[in-house]
Amino acid sequence: MPGRVTVLAFAGARDVLGVGELTVPLALLGEPLTAGRVVSWLCEEHPDLMPYRSSIRLAVNGSYVPEDEPVHDGDEVALIPPVAGG
Repeated sequence: MPGRVTVLAFAGARDVLGVGELTVPLALLGEPLTAGRVVSWLCEEHPDLMPYRSSIRLAVNGSYVPEDEPVHDGDEVALIPPVAGG
């Protein structure tokens, strides 16, 4: 399965992943190809991300989406954990 998605990570997710942007080949994700599957795969690869899993908001191509939103080759998936402070 050719193709890839770009993952953007912010706040704590960025700290855990060590980068703000990474490219994930679609072939690594398995099925179904959804925004939620991207996060699940990242949690499998980076277990320290798991505490953020239930609170991460997802955006695909700049729009907030539910976890079952399909992702396609070239999409940008943003991981947006809650941010606190003032």
